[in-house]
Amino acid sequence: MPLLVASQLEKSFPGVRALAGLSLELAAGEVHALVGENGAGKSTFVRIITGAETADAGSLTIDGALVSFSAPADARACGIAAIYQHPALFPDLSVAENIALPVEVGRPWSRVNWSRRVAESRALLDRLGAAIDVRRRVETLSLPEQQLVEIAKAVGANARILLMDEPTAALTDPEVDRLFAVIDKLRASGAGVLYISHRLDEVRRIANRVTVIRDGQTVASGLAADTNPSEIIRLMVGRAVAHVPGVSSRSGRGIALEVRGLSSASAGVTDISFSACAGEILGVAGLVGSGRTELAETLFGLRPAEAGEIYVRGARHEFRSPSEAVSAGLAYVPEDRRRHGVIADLSVAANTSLASLGRVSSSGFVKRQAERDLASAYISRFGIRTPSTETTVGLLSGGNQQKVALARWLATSPSILILDEPTQGVDVGAKAEIHALMRDLVAGGLAIVMISSDLPEILAMSDRVLVMRRGTSSGVLERSDASAEAILALAVDRGRPSPAGPVH
Repeated sequence: MPLLVASQLEKSFPGVRALAGLSLELAAGEVHALVGENGAGKSTFVRIITGAETADAGSLTIDGALVSFSAPADARACGIAAIYQHPALFPDLSVAENIALPVEVGRPWSRVNWSRRVAESRALLDRLGAAIDVRRRVETLSLPEQQLVEIAKAVGANARILLMDEPTAALTDPEVDRLFAVIDKLRASGAGVLYISHRLDEVRRIANRVTVIRDGQTVASGLAADTNPSEIIRLMVGRAVAHVPGVSSRSGRGIALEVRGLSSASAGVTDISFSACAGEILGVAGLVGSGRTELAETLFGLRPAEAGEIYVRGARHEFRSPSEAVSAGLAYVPEDRRRHGVIADLSVAANTSLASLGRVSSSGFVKRQAERDLASAYISRFGIRTPSTETTVGLLSGGNQQKVALARWLATSPSILILDEPTQGVDVGAKAEIHALMRDLVAGGLAIVMISSDLPEILAMSDRVLVMRRGTSSGVLERSDASAEAILALAVDRGRPSPAGPVH
């Protein structure tokens, strides 16, 4: 008997039909991968399974018994837990306190049995092979460590069904290996794991079965060992995905951005030098913690620079705030689009105009028609799939949210665009579309600085690659010299760094 059966689930929101008959079965002791484009209905499915939303039609059964969830507590009581890409832990509490929260009971004013709390938390982490001090505050943990705490928390609450939503999006290969070892232990214990990912190589590696959904419906399901990645992609998108070749686009238009000896103590970056030409994509690679995002924040005035020089189109600047960077022609789309890229509760039109209100306002008042016209232009240009300019951005898929974030900053007419993980967490179709947009932008003379932890993306899209290690630049590779091995050698300090200075 299957552990979980979802049958013909349907769910609609204003202007959006999220699920249109999704069906899936999860057995005890298996990892079942769920794949689909952003907007296919995966997130809505997760919200229904975890009790955050109620389906309009269809049914859920656990161990053969029909269930109906009106709140997340109902799902937890049935042994369901979710582990997300960004763990939902209390940062100011200890590891032991976070693990104890779902199961700890007691009367008001009763004393906490601290020794038992610590011992049980340590035992749970030991079962998972995680060497984490349970007295540490969660805010001091790395992202992989926080995910292990989330899993221990779920196991401690006797969860039998675990939903993992893009759990490896921000992990390095060794961290992925450790997570997969934990998943194997969960599988061996009889738990069922629903694994949601856009990384098809991981799906084939960890999953027993794969279900593909498109437009809110199940379109295929089968054994992972029998899957063909190309066929899965075709099923996901319903069309062939064009490959965007990484042809060098530098065309002698001159240096748009030059950085000399940039240092910021608060950002942890030291003596960084590089340049980016108009009409090229400069990839920025490095291991987690190498200072890639911190470099972007320093360039954009979010972090103070204590030393070094920044030149934009030959003019020297000192950016003390993002507004000064924007005025000089810089734009920055940050890594975490949900927190910093878009405002989920505002409309597509409001998000698009947010960084360039001067274009759509007069005497301090926003001209709504001008705002809608601006948004409509970018919806058409970028192929943003939205019912209207007034649709709330939070209702769009991740790939379309990322396009709105791009539109927001391109509306400022920048000459230099900094993109931090531009396709993280988006599906293969949206990824190809964003890559095509980037190529169009550099063909028009824009300089793009692209930070990415995805080496295939770095290699496919970059004209040159700046490699970072421990907060500094360890080398710049020309496209002809760039390879996964060469980048990794510089990232771990096993290569001979090439000069990281300007391109002439």
